[in-house]
Amino acid sequence: KAGNGHAEGPAAEERGCRGGLRGCRGFLRRNALVLLTVSGVVAGVALGTAVRRASLGPAQVAYLAFPGELLLRMLRMVILPLVVCSLVSGAASLDTRSLGRLGGIALAYFLGTTLLASGLAVALGFIIRPGAGASALNDPRLGLSGDVPTSKETVDSFLDLIRNLFPANLVAAAFRTYATEYKMLLRNTTSGNVTWEKIPVGTEIEGMNILGLVLFALVLGVALKKLGQEGEDLIRFFNSFNEATMVLVSWIMWYVPIGIMFLVGSKIVEMEDIVLLVTSLGKYIFASILGHFIHGGIILPLIYFAATRQNPYRFLLGLITPFATAFATCSSSATLPSMIKCIEENNGVDKRISRFILPIGATVNMDGAAIFQCMAAVFIAQLNNVDLNPGQIFTILVTATASSVGAAGIPAGGVLTIAIILEAIGLPTNDLSLILAVDWIVDRTTTVVNVEGDALGAGILNYLNEKEKKEKEQELKEVNVEAVANSKSEEETSPLVTHKNQVSNTTSTADPESKESVL
Repeated sequence: KAGNGHAEGPAAEERGCRGGLRGCRGFLRRNALVLLTVSGVVAGVALGTAVRRASLGPAQVAYLAFPGELLLRMLRMVILPLVVCSLVSGAASLDTRSLGRLGGIALAYFLGTTLLASGLAVALGFIIRPGAGASALNDPRLGLSGDVPTSKETVDSFLDLIRNLFPANLVAAAFRTYATEYKMLLRNTTSGNVTWEKIPVGTEIEGMNILGLVLFALVLGVALKKLGQEGEDLIRFFNSFNEATMVLVSWIMWYVPIGIMFLVGSKIVEMEDIVLLVTSLGKYIFASILGHFIHGGIILPLIYFAATRQNPYRFLLGLITPFATAFATCSSSATLPSMIKCIEENNGVDKRISRFILPIGATVNMDGAAIFQCMAAVFIAQLNNVDLNPGQIFTILVTATASSVGAAGIPAGGVLTIAIILEAIGLPTNDLSLILAVDWIVDRTTTVVNVEGDALGAGILNYLNEKEKKEKEQELKEVNVEAVANSKSEEETSPLVTHKNQVSNTTSTADPESKESVL
């Protein structure tokens, strides 16, 4: 017996080791993409730091960035079919009542969180005062670009937003957006004075009109649902197209770690003098990133917990790959494919919810951008020694919330909307070159907070949808129980039922032939 015990000991240990190895292998297989993506970011920083010492020219830096550029091109390639097909199939799969209810909740969530983000940024701006201590801002080593976005009238900006909701040409909307530009006309007045007049002129600029495509896809989905039997073939087509696009996304995802490594590495090599940049604009960078950390790490998870009573950090843990993609690409639109894939597979969010709400969120919900824009407005005001009054603060909040809706989901897309805010409160736009100098740093955390807000919104909607479904099932069960109870009481009282029972009893005792004849 003792010999057997000694023999069993090593065997048990061996089994335990095998079990541990199997568990470790399973963990690595499940989280391979996450681990590779995080490794890609770390390797990118190491690569950039090592290559930086070699003093590469612009051509060599462009070659270094080529694998990263390929990743961005692949992600942008699938955005159009993904947004249109997912929204058409999502809108067609939900009934009109659910669509209206979920749409209303999503709109309230998006507006509420963006207003909270704007308020937080303005408060932090007044507490930290990033513009008060800014120095050495005219140093040429900062690499400030002289190209500042042309300022646009606030009214024209909002009119452009509405015009883009209704594109004149759907094919052109896939690659062009409507924008107002200005033409200066010389006018002679009756008194003989010569005046210049600014006339708004409509033009088409490069860039996908995502707002127009989102609205069209939603309305088309609802229309196909209304058609009933006739629209089912087209709905199936969009569903198949959507699934095929998701398969493409799953293949592209395995290239993400390589692309991220070269994107981060090339960006570090491109930097001018990071020490000088941080010392001169350090307070602005710190205030912006602190705002993103508070909103993304505390406020949004608290909203999720209050709505669902579930751990928000466990939910966010399944989305490390999209967050790393957002950090590297600085584009919420480019992060959309990986976000849809991970939120469905890792967090179990219903496809109908994720494919309906995430494309809208990537277009409309810009919490990180609202923080970045408000902080920039307060920073420039302090830089010019302008004390903001309550009216101007209210204008900043409203304009930032509204203009973040139309902010392009591309790198540096928020800088254009800062010009709108500055125009609205009467501040000069020539200081925007300072914001552009540090935009590549702040834009990374901005994009991460943007996509986090979309993901938690999808999680809240999924929870509310599941809850409503369970309540309906409970009601149906109660109705069935009542129906059974009523039928029993009828059996006790109704002579017709007793007569039927008697017939059934007689047939049950008889042979099969007699059953057949009775039937």
